[in-house]
Amino acid sequence: MEIVILILLIVNLCFVGLLLLRNNNGTADTTERLGRFETNVTKEIGEFKIDFTNHLRTDFDKLNQSVERKLLEINDRVNQRLDENFDKTNKTFQNVLERLSKIDEAQKKIDSLSTEIVSLQSVLTDKKTRGIFGEVNLNYILSSVFGENNQRIYHTQYRLSNGAIADAVLFAPMPLGTVCIDSKFPLENYERMTNRELSKEARSVAMKSFKVDVKKHIDAIHDKYIIDGETAAEAILFLPAEAIFAEINAYHNDLLHYAYQKKIWITSPTTLMSTLTTIHMIIKNMERDKYAKVIHEELIKLGVEFDRYRVRWSALSNHIETVHKDVRELNITTDKISKRFDSINNAEIDKDRIEN
Repeated sequence: MEIVILILLIVNLCFVGLLLLRNNNGTADTTERLGRFETNVTKEIGEFKIDFTNHLRTDFDKLNQSVERKLLEINDRVNQRLDENFDKTNKTFQNVLERLSKIDEAQKKIDSLSTEIVSLQSVLTDKKTRGIFGEVNLNYILSSVFGENNQRIYHTQYRLSNGAIADAVLFAPMPLGTVCIDSKFPLENYERMTNRELSKEARSVAMKSFKVDVKKHIDAIHDKYIIDGETAAEAILFLPAEAIFAEINAYHNDLLHYAYQKKIWITSPTTLMSTLTTIHMIIKNMERDKYAKVIHEELIKLGVEFDRYRVRWSALSNHIETVHKDVRELNITTDKISKRFDSINNAEIDKDRIEN
């Protein structure tokens, strides 16, 4: 803006000088005036330069101060953002460390569990041990559903009339009756059948052997634990491994049909728990109905006694009312006698009667 003003001033001065030159051309006075004009112009330009320089310096100082202030504000904001991001990064890093420590602990637990599973598999390779494992699982399920040693509903290691000992017997309500439960654990051929490291032919042979094992168990339970007139017409084959049960239900329908023909129910821990829970609810409902019948009969008897009580109370009430009437009449007679005695005591006898 100051530069524009300077230019306009110079232009005006030049214009004035030209006018002077035009009006006084060729005179000494003109030369003098031009000299003064030049001096004045030079002076004004110098003063303007000084003012302009001062203004420029002042504006530059202000601009410099404003820039420094803005830079300080930006620096503060940057530092604040850096601090916040550092805190967030630090917290994230700490969370990552905590997660890593938890993952490390979980990995240790997984390693320990893997070791336990390997040891469990080594234990279950023995048939006797597998049998004990199945019986323990069966007893746990029975005690969980019906309570510990509830021999009114179930009994373990129960001997039948043919000499066979069932792992458990369930005394279910009629028409079901006494149901025998036996635990079986066909593990070896199942593991070979599902082992992907073996060849397809070896797994096929293991699958056939697995089916033979399951059918043998079904036949054994049918022959030993279904006795006409003593047990129910059905029995339960308990598989203590969910994987084997799932394998049979998913891929071996022929085994299921064979079991149905022999009247054998194949169960796993989950399905046996559900079946026993259903039977338990039926037993409770039957007991509730039985007690409801007894309560109904007792209420009928109580109603007869209450009716007899009502008749007797009515008779007693009538008798009491009669007695109350007699008592009231006796009270009237008593009052009359009392008044008569009072008259005698006060010598208020009729004089005419005395003279006569």
